[in-house]
Amino acid sequence: MKIIPGLAVLTLAGVPAAAVAQDRATSGPDIVVTGRGLDASPADRVVDVVTLDRDRIATNASGRLESVLADVAGLQQFRRSDSRSANASSQGVSLRGIGGNASSRALLILDGVPQADPFGGWVTFPAYATNRLGQVRVTRGGGSGYYGPGALVGTIELESATPGQLDTLYAHAAYGSRESVEGQGSVALVRDGGFATVSGAYARGDGFIPTVAESRGSVDRPARYEQASGAVRGVVRVGPDTELQANLAAFTDSRERGTAFTDNQSEGADASIRLVGRGNWGWSALAYVQTRAFASSFVSINAARTTATQTLDQYNTPATGLGARFEVAPPVGEHVNLRLGGDVRAVTGRTKELFTYVAALPTRRREAGGASNTYGVFADGSAAFGPVTLAIGGRYDHWEITDGFLSERALAGGAALTDTKFADRSGDEATGRMGLAWQVAAPIALRAAAYRGWRLPTLNELYRPFRVGADATAANAALAPERLSGYEFGATLTPAAGVRLAATWFDNRLDNAIANVTAGRGPGTFPGVGFVAAGGLYRVRQNLDGVRVRGIEVDAEASHGQGFARASWSHVNSRVEASGAAAPLDGLVPAQTPSDQVSGTIGWRKGTAVISTTLRYVASQFDDDQNTRVLRPATTVDAYAALPITRRLAIEARAENIGDARVETGISGANIVERATPRTVWIGLRYGG
Repeated sequence: MKIIPGLAVLTLAGVPAAAVAQDRATSGPDIVVTGRGLDASPADRVVDVVTLDRDRIATNASGRLESVLADVAGLQQFRRSDSRSANASSQGVSLRGIGGNASSRALLILDGVPQADPFGGWVTFPAYATNRLGQVRVTRGGGSGYYGPGALVGTIELESATPGQLDTLYAHAAYGSRESVEGQGSVALVRDGGFATVSGAYARGDGFIPTVAESRGSVDRPARYEQASGAVRGVVRVGPDTELQANLAAFTDSRERGTAFTDNQSEGADASIRLVGRGNWGWSALAYVQTRAFASSFVSINAARTTATQTLDQYNTPATGLGARFEVAPPVGEHVNLRLGGDVRAVTGRTKELFTYVAALPTRRREAGGASNTYGVFADGSAAFGPVTLAIGGRYDHWEITDGFLSERALAGGAALTDTKFADRSGDEATGRMGLAWQVAAPIALRAAAYRGWRLPTLNELYRPFRVGADATAANAALAPERLSGYEFGATLTPAAGVRLAATWFDNRLDNAIANVTAGRGPGTFPGVGFVAAGGLYRVRQNLDGVRVRGIEVDAEASHGQGFARASWSHVNSRVEASGAAAPLDGLVPAQTPSDQVSGTIGWRKGTAVISTTLRYVASQFDDDQNTRVLRPATTVDAYAALPITRRLAIEARAENIGDARVETGISGANIVERATPRTVWIGLRYGG
């Protein structure tokens, strides 16, 4: 624990200094203040867990969270582009080839707080500066358990840096290709009784042209971006075995998609407070609030790509998420671990849009939105019998979807063109997980698990129609929750010090999978979206019968002396099961689902000097539900180097996509291809570690 001589005792949120500086002689055994929640449950031994440590987070070539997560094969966003050029609403996260529709099917949490957008379920990645993070923990496999609803195919836990990982002062600045600049900085005050941090991050760039060269016209231009975030965090001991954690964070994210009228703007702020007790009875109580605003503009481009005409202005999408969670870990035995608790989450949101443009001016206004609530209780336990660990857990959730509406009016006035109030709905879900882990011998462990998870449709999926290029998709207020059931078998080998190999085979089925199903082609006028031009597709969000996925995941790491290596491979066979109106999709591959993903890193580290290179491969995948638009496979190579100048100061060089590989991200109805980040080179300075 770092001690800063002469620093006054930390106070936080009105807690008196006396409560912090208790006399150790009367406060019982010293409890180390960590800023984290309760320890990971031993029950997690029965499933596939990958941990990314702070060094691994810090030495990423792009310095962005989504690129860090790409080290875990099988973890993907809906599209391949990152948060510098993607439409923010396409950045949902998922695992295990289950497919996606821009909403997250994996639960992303930061210090216990769910992070998906309350309205749309996507993740605004620029909100998470990597220097604030101390650890990322990815749990593959369903079963919401004590994490909360939404962990359909797994959980991604982000943990803020602990006192032992914090420098008093950290600063980083870099300059990169296409007039890009970025900077991160933080200040930390650390004492025996607590710590506080203030941090900030900024990035901007002129961007690259997303449309590939052979598809471009005079309307295409670089997709510029500007992003900033800040956070204040304080942790203080308020009792002999209790710590109080308070977080406040905010971000702003502005991007353009590469033509006029394609701006994205995201803003948000989060606040949370958590009490964690680490005594004989472990316990945690959390409350949080999230506010989000999102704006996006859409365009129609002629076949020659010489004119761009605005077609929709989603000028505001305000959303709020409120939640609370309580859990307790009673002392039930030396080899038994038990957690009991409950959680509640309430989200509200609406979209406000101008549409039906005539002579470059909108003629109609649309508002759509609603609210949803979930209330859950859970129990999660494990028992160790020598080398065998038995785990079983479950949760029961009640959900409500309320106040749904769709209103469309002419800007000139008059009666509403559409004024629909959707019926309130509610239901109950029972989910859980059970499994077995067996330490066969010192170097060999086997595990097996079966689970069931669920996800409630987002307000965006239920109520908001949208457009991408010439294609239009209608919402569906009658969507049912998604439910996943599956099982897996795995083995972990540790044949030598510093060497670990883990492999998992799994079989999952997603019932009621929400997908954007093609229902027509333009030109024509269609319900829920209006006119679709020639070359455009009309789609409707629907519950498919299911998606069946079988696959294997392999993760390996090794270190010897100053050398290290890591690798991850995911192979899936994913197929849609559909009938009725969606019957043409039966047996096809879900959109945006590659069969193989590979990530491998090799490097050398001595003190603060680091050199590493990372290779990633993504197989071909279909851009559409009908499997007619194929995105090519892509192989990229990144590199990272940090060379110390002094004990605290280092020069840093980074290169993304060194070979300038073409990474295709989407194909529009007019067969226009977009790509992800081309070759990008950075040079910078870093103070602290």
